[in-house]
Amino acid sequence: MTQLLQQALAEVQKLPQAEQDAIAELILEELADERRWDETFANSQDQLERLADKALDDIRAGRTREMGIDEKFVQQF
Repeated sequence: MTQLLQQALAEVQKLPQAEQDAIAELILEELADERRWDETFANSQDQLERLADKALDDIRAGRTREMGIDEKFVQQF
């Protein structure tokens, strides 16, 4: 355990039980969310590769244009 985590847990131990439980729930939810994100990202590599290939094809075919950071993208249908 890192020193910073030990320090944080020492401070949490000083809190009332209800606040400790609330912080514990936040930590557990964050860890679960991180695991879900890692799993989703790991399982999406094929799809991401296909999207990257399509983007490169679009660039090569001239179907894209460079935009500045302040320009809004408006899709025409």
